[in-house]
Amino acid sequence: MPKNFWFTDDSDSDLDPIASLLSEWSDPEEDEEEFRSDFFQGLEGRRGKAALALMMIWGITIALHLVSWGFWLVIACSILVVVQVLRLFTARPQSDPHPQERDRALTHTPSVSLLVAAKNEEAVVAKLVKMLCDLDYPKDKYDVWMVDDHSTDRTPEILDQLAKEYQQLKVLHRPAGAGGGKSGALNEALALSQGEIVAVFDADASVSTDMLRRVVPMFEKPRLGAVQVRKAVANAPLNFWTKGQRAEMALDSYFQQQRIALGGIGELRGNGQFVRRKSLESCGGWNEQTITDDLDLTLRLHLDRWNIGFCLDPVVEEEGVTTARALWHQRSRWAEGGYQRYLDYWRLIASNRLGWSKSTDLLLFVLIHYILPTAAIPDFLMVVMRHHFPILAPLSGTILLGSVLAMFQGLYRIEKQKKFSLSLLVEIIVQTVRGMIYLLHWLVVMPVTTGRMSVRPKKLKWVKTVHQGSAEESFEVT
Repeated sequence: MPKNFWFTDDSDSDLDPIASLLSEWSDPEEDEEEFRSDFFQGLEGRRGKAALALMMIWGITIALHLVSWGFWLVIACSILVVVQVLRLFTARPQSDPHPQERDRALTHTPSVSLLVAAKNEEAVVAKLVKMLCDLDYPKDKYDVWMVDDHSTDRTPEILDQLAKEYQQLKVLHRPAGAGGGKSGALNEALALSQGEIVAVFDADASVSTDMLRRVVPMFEKPRLGAVQVRKAVANAPLNFWTKGQRAEMALDSYFQQQRIALGGIGELRGNGQFVRRKSLESCGGWNEQTITDDLDLTLRLHLDRWNIGFCLDPVVEEEGVTTARALWHQRSRWAEGGYQRYLDYWRLIASNRLGWSKSTDLLLFVLIHYILPTAAIPDFLMVVMRHHFPILAPLSGTILLGSVLAMFQGLYRIEKQKKFSLSLLVEIIVQTVRGMIYLLHWLVVMPVTTGRMSVRPKKLKWVKTVHQGSAEESFEVT
């Protein structure tokens, strides 16, 4: 099993964020040996770092209102953002590779291990196992590892019975109190599996039978460390929240393709992620001290100088959350997990280890996803107190317009198999408008998460989305 380099929290380091920041600074030209020994030592003092980041965002925003040249500085930044956004829109993503031919002898095709960490998933786990064990890929070239993380429902019994039916199915049962949450479960399976490529799915995933034959050829590129398959919402028609998630995933897939085409950062999204074993072991496996293992692994792979690809087709379907409360809990966890990786590895990012292309791309998306939503609050307060024009309006307006166009493009791209018509155009416009309204929740999630992290970070524990499945997916244990 790859050694876990994670360190426990040091409460003393939370007390002085400035000292914490200064103590981590080192020569950006440190050699590779020092990088390896210090790669994962940025976990301490997250609360202090979050507090420092929050103070800097508020302080800079207020200062822009107070200095005479603040508005022109925002205009200059907006121009730079426009240039980068135009580059994104004009980039040409590579098409997905042709799938491996079914009738061709696949003697030398890479072996694949499919990993699923399941906790109380009796409603969906049987369907997933049957789907993964019946993929159109040589049976001796892939295996399926189901990790039952001390489920208290019928999940263990269902898995044990299915293991008798499918030879390539391996079941691991973790006892109560096993550490590491989902990451710990995946690391256990990783240590026992042998696949050259390791794929991770959520228990509610739904995949096509040709998925492996379509994704595996992408790993012919030697520096490709991982591939993320496009995610889709299986229950999208249900209500406003699920329809909004469909549009959000279309926006994400569009940006994924364009960022990669521009030499930027491709990101893993948990469900439907494929990782080269060599790259995964090189950066130490899954981080057991983060609440979003996929986002953390994304940044560590890029810092380790691997690339991440994106596959538009086929897709992996999953259940979208169906209520505002469930969405809030899920997105708060995602927001904090995203923050954690920047707080943990900020020094390595600042040293430009990613290279200028990826660093520029990362800066833009940190600005969009984290900084501007948090800065909107002090900007609004200064507008009320001083009767000023919102100083961040040019920057926010630029990003808003770019997001609208990107969402439209993303929705159109996934509907391209349909014949173009006026009704299709209207449908995509409606989905775009609804999707942008739905995305307003991030304007609340991000500032609240940033503030809470400065006071009380989330405890590290297994956090999962409840999966409902359907009546026809029930499984009887005999």
